[in-house]
Amino acid sequence: MTPRRQLVILVSADLISNLGTRISVVTIPWLVLVTTGSPTKMGLVAFAETLPYLLSSALGTPWADRIGLRRTSILCDVGSAVAMVVVALTPWLGFAPLVALVAVAGALRGIGDRVKHVMFRPVAEAAGVPLIRLTSAYDGLSRVVTLFGAAVGGLLIAAFGVTEALLIDAASFGVCALLIGVLVRPPAAPAQPAQPESYLRALRAGFRYLGRDRPLLGMLAVVSALNMVANASVAVYIPVWVARELHGPSGLGLVLAAFSAGALLGNLVFTMLGPRLPRRLTFLLGALVAGTPRLVALAISDELPVVLVVTFLSGIGIAAVNPLLGVALYERIPPELQTRVIGIAGSLAFVGLPVGALLGGWSVDALGLTPALLTMAAACLVITAYPLLSRASGPETPARSAPVTTP
Repeated sequence: MTPRRQLVILVSADLISNLGTRISVVTIPWLVLVTTGSPTKMGLVAFAETLPYLLSSALGTPWADRIGLRRTSILCDVGSAVAMVVVALTPWLGFAPLVALVAVAGALRGIGDRVKHVMFRPVAEAAGVPLIRLTSAYDGLSRVVTLFGAAVGGLLIAAFGVTEALLIDAASFGVCALLIGVLVRPPAAPAQPAQPESYLRALRAGFRYLGRDRPLLGMLAVVSALNMVANASVAVYIPVWVARELHGPSGLGLVLAAFSAGALLGNLVFTMLGPRLPRRLTFLLGALVAGTPRLVALAISDELPVVLVVTFLSGIGIAAVNPLLGVALYERIPPELQTRVIGIAGSLAFVGLPVGALLGGWSVDALGLTPALLTMAAACLVITAYPLLSRASGPETPARSAPVTTP
């Protein structure tokens, strides 16, 4: 099979699993809302998935290097499928077992996602595909998946309930494992030392390398803030706003899909223009547009069309952020350190997810929806604007750093 075809299959497998995930991201918080009526419990469920996700993304990657990226991906996808089947078939066990099962699924997903993304680079290089076009195209395709998955998730809740949606999620992981196991053979990894590094030494080398790259750390801080806003919105703010203003789940998928639709349009433009745009300025302006405006719209408007339009425009802003972070990771990190450093970087970028879930639920209970939205909007504006003023984030043209020796 040609390298280009393998790249298509690898990206497709990852997107299939993302489709199921987007469905469950919509269905599980809504299930908690209608069964408990508690925004705080909605936040706890999202926290239970995202915290293990980001921890395993960083702490599990040294083992992935030993086991092998492809084998780790397959094992994690099979385990994720089993975990989601259990979640779907045993909701009667109660809230605490649901939290535990979601946490297991999140931990497996964290490792599996990271190793797939590390495999992107060698397969793309073998296929002759420029990395910035790959990251932009992948982000755009991810938005299509999110657009479709969010809409389907809302419709499944209204028509059938959550069990079928969660079983679809489980099936997506099984398909992903099958595609990678049968059809994907990445190029050989760089030669490993005759004496494998200890787990702690390998992990320490990843932290040490990332700690020296200040521009990359600045980009990760901005993305983490945007993820905080995104998870608070998906897990708490948007469902509560929809329930309060629209009195039913039918608009839930529309609001989530509007952001993805805007990002998709932005991705189409960025895929064409990205190589010619100033990277630092594009990244920071995109981040400013992507976070605060969508929260302000929810806070000050009770009209669905207004919220959809502002959310759509915010989606256009996010279109440049993820691709530019992705290409910076591929270009700046030496191949022999990519698994562990990208895993750690992913955890730093995703640390905003559990924080956003907890703050979203707590802030609505403590302050009410509108004050909570305005407070989160102000915090997001400060974090995303600071690098623009301090020049703490993003070189104009990220240059690949020289390899470093592990300790």
